[in-house]
Amino acid sequence: MASATGATLIEDFLAMLSAERGAAANTIAAYRRDLEGAEELLGSLPSACAEDMKQLGAAWRDLAPATVARKCSALRQFYGFLLDEGVIPADPSAHLPRPAARRPLPRILDHEQVAALFAQAEDEARADSPAPLRTLTMLELLYGSGLRATELVSLPLSAVPRDAPFLTVTGKGGQARMVPVSGRAAEVLARWVQLRKSGSDFLFPSGKSHLTRVRLFQLLKELATRADIPAAKISPHVLRHAFATHLLEGGADLRVLQTLLGHADIATTQIYTHVDSARLVGLVNERHPLADRTLSD
Repeated sequence: MASATGATLIEDFLAMLSAERGAAANTIAAYRRDLEGAEELLGSLPSACAEDMKQLGAAWRDLAPATVARKCSALRQFYGFLLDEGVIPADPSAHLPRPAARRPLPRILDHEQVAALFAQAEDEARADSPAPLRTLTMLELLYGSGLRATELVSLPLSAVPRDAPFLTVTGKGGQARMVPVSGRAAEVLARWVQLRKSGSDFLFPSGKSHLTRVRLFQLLKELATRADIPAAKISPHVLRHAFATHLLEGGADLRVLQTLLGHADIATTQIYTHVDSARLVGLVNERHPLADRTLSD
């Protein structure tokens, strides 16, 4: 591999990400853009040195910190790959900039807003009309099981549980996981399966394929407006955040939450500890072995 070109090495690196780490297609595409963009600036990534890394930092000066952080992450992983493969003798990526990109806390709905959203959806679905019942079913799975938008709309009919109260979901990078379905969600799901049009392999069919993410966003925002909740506060991901935060408030373990959400790294899940920091402080005060002891003791 030592004589391979920069373009070939980028392809080899991306193939490794896909095969060994199960990276999603969007991640592969983003890394490709970042690496090819860096090579356009430097001429050759494998032969780049520390000064070249500083040059990249200067070229990215006007970009958002989060964008720079992503580009740097792509390059650090790429150079780590080249080092492991024996293509380069030393890793120059230590000289890349380290922007302090602060991850924003997720937007969530409070319990009252969630209740209002469900009350509206349940009221509209009482007559078992297909469209309102479909919306209620999707709402149950977004908030009740914490699914991502893409995971939800692309669910095959075969994922619907028969005996066990679980859905089989294919998440990022093609990774499958089991997510629980509550008793109430199972009831709504059963009603929808009986009412939906037959002949499609998807749980939420639309035309020759499945419902789109864009249409899912639209349906949720329309429902929120009818429930007197600002449409800007609603999205599938906001409902997923509410699922996670409200579970944490109820005492769920962070590792369990990581499994339910399908996070590869628990660091991604830990953002919810900032949302529910008050409960965590109370938990330490109540459960720590020294909680009942005073300084005089």
